[in-house]
Amino acid sequence: MSKRIDVKDLNVYYGDFLAVEGVTMAIEPRQVTALIGPSGCGKSTFLRTLNRMHEVIPGARVTGKALIDGTDLYGTGVDPVAVRRHIGMVFQRPNPFPTMSIADNVLAGVKLNNKRISKGDAEEIVEHSLRGANLWNEVKDRLGRPGSSLSGGQQQRLCIARAIAVQPQVLLMDEPCSALDPISTLAIEDLINELKEQFTIVIVTHNMQQAARVSDRTAFFNIAGTGKPGKLIEIDDTATIFSTPSVPATEDYISGRFG
Repeated sequence: MSKRIDVKDLNVYYGDFLAVEGVTMAIEPRQVTALIGPSGCGKSTFLRTLNRMHEVIPGARVTGKALIDGTDLYGTGVDPVAVRRHIGMVFQRPNPFPTMSIADNVLAGVKLNNKRISKGDAEEIVEHSLRGANLWNEVKDRLGRPGSSLSGGQQQRLCIARAIAVQPQVLLMDEPCSALDPISTLAIEDLINELKEQFTIVIVTHNMQQAARVSDRTAFFNIAGTGKPGKLIEIDDTATIFSTPSVPATEDYISGRFG
């Protein structure tokens, strides 16, 4: 189910402003790739280009290529909605639909994609997705209660269940633990480790320890100064990035000298 993504000379613009410049990298299937770097260096912007979410901002555009198993996500005639169905996203703050039940939250994306499903199929998708998000045993007796009734960590796992219910090939996570306590963070990290068996995962994090714990590969982004574009400085196996990075700025950031 998981797919490889190849990014080639990708530039991201907001109007005339170049926000991210010249990113070329490979994102391997069934691995976790962490994007690290100081605030404002384009990590989240780049992440959103991988499922065309940045396009919801007026004036946003991309040049270059982002290929998923050889198919250009920005090719002529490619439907952004279809792209987002195959490349799911989990945001920084848990965002369950507050008026929907836990079960309906899981099914929201499935129904949005105009899939007519029977009650039996819906129940199967709900259970399978909640089990996949390690949430089933905690909520199976209260599926009719609002998603907002759950704790913050449970809400984030509910959002992950909603993302995987549509059977994507890639999961993008934009600082998924930044609003969570340490116990909930550990639960999400354990879940990420399990999910990579099925999905290609890209995670933005400001937590260096988290990047070291959960990722197989790490990409360091940096910015030369205010008004300058963010750039990919280097990408390598996480163990290499954290022990012997090839660029001094990477070591400076990881060791806390800046950022």
